[in-house]
Amino acid sequence: MTLLPDNRWTRAVAPALLLHISIGTVYCWSVFKQLIADELQASPGVIEWGFSLAIFFLGMSAAFLGPMVEKDLRKSALISTICFVTGFVGTGVSIATHFVPGIFIFYGGVMGIGLGIGYLTPVKNLMLWFSKNKGLATGIAVAGFGLSKAIASPIMEYLIEGVGLVNMFYILGAVYAVLMLLGFALIKRPEGYVYSAPPKESRRGALLRKPLFWGIWIAFYLNITCGLALISQEKDILKDILHQLPQYAQLSPNDFSIAIAGIIATVLSVDAIFNAAGRLGFAALSDHMKRRESSYVIIFVMSIAICALQLVTHSIDNALLWVVLAMLFLINAGYGGGFSTLPVLLEQHFGIKSVSTTHGLTLSAWGFAGLSGNQLASFVVTHTSDQSHRYAAVIPVITVLYAVALISIWLVSRARPALATERTI
Repeated sequence: MTLLPDNRWTRAVAPALLLHISIGTVYCWSVFKQLIADELQASPGVIEWGFSLAIFFLGMSAAFLGPMVEKDLRKSALISTICFVTGFVGTGVSIATHFVPGIFIFYGGVMGIGLGIGYLTPVKNLMLWFSKNKGLATGIAVAGFGLSKAIASPIMEYLIEGVGLVNMFYILGAVYAVLMLLGFALIKRPEGYVYSAPPKESRRGALLRKPLFWGIWIAFYLNITCGLALISQEKDILKDILHQLPQYAQLSPNDFSIAIAGIIATVLSVDAIFNAAGRLGFAALSDHMKRRESSYVIIFVMSIAICALQLVTHSIDNALLWVVLAMLFLINAGYGGGFSTLPVLLEQHFGIKSVSTTHGLTLSAWGFAGLSGNQLASFVVTHTSDQSHRYAAVIPVITVLYAVALISIWLVSRARPALATERTI
């Protein structure tokens, strides 16, 4: 007997949001990474590996533990909660004890494992409860992951100002423990669902031998790599453009930083809104398309078009702020949409029975993109011969990569979907 109604909103949507809004705070890294470096007297470049490792372990834990999520989602929800909260609080302990490797162990490794399992856990459950609107359902959960940064960042800044960096980790660790344990308590498969082992052709070894799987993996990987390459540079790109505007050109560095702080913060908040809207919108759109790949085709064509507009107008070099903002917002939307559309695309080709396994295996692309996306942009910016155009040099590179992603997903679209539609419960 339960006080709550036993329906898809309490058993699928609510726990999905509780889990994803909690673990999505991994993207708040920029709020405190410099503070961690200052406190531990370490270089920001060294501390940055904490975030890179978190994304890498996210992808790897999802890849290896997908079958566990398929079999027992309550167990996976609990393990995710324990790992994420331990990693988050352990990061605070590492700062308090000035233990630099602890950032890599707790924020990168332990918390990263919690991220991967927690990201996977609610997805198939939503698809089972919302059998007629699977894209919309997964979009809701993944939108929560995307919105988490907008929700948590101001709270973190307030707590850091009020109680200090270390106590912020302790307080929010306790909050996330409550939220995620509530999600664990609520999550449940639909009535009548019985687990059955996925067919042999959908197990990990068999999947890795299929060109179709690698076509999806490459498209997904490139979308994340391009998104991270641009997003990692957006603050510097905006500063470069704003410094060219007459009202800011003559300001001292300190006055300039103060003057543009509000603009940068506003742009980052709108970024988060477009990211979440893309996650929800593209996934919902896929429900109304004959082939799920169509959403990816739209994402890549849109991204190529907006990058091409930048190349034609030289918007970064010419300080055309509206063109640059359009590029940032639309690529953020496509970046988010690539995540939310992935589960239903995999379900189309490999079936619902193994979607946690196939989804987890494909999320390994996220782990590798977390290591390569930022580094790609940094390499291009650092090694561009004409440093006055260093940020503009990133755009043609990601345009080519988006074109490769478009070709990859077009090849996937030529494959036939799974012949039989599996029962969802």
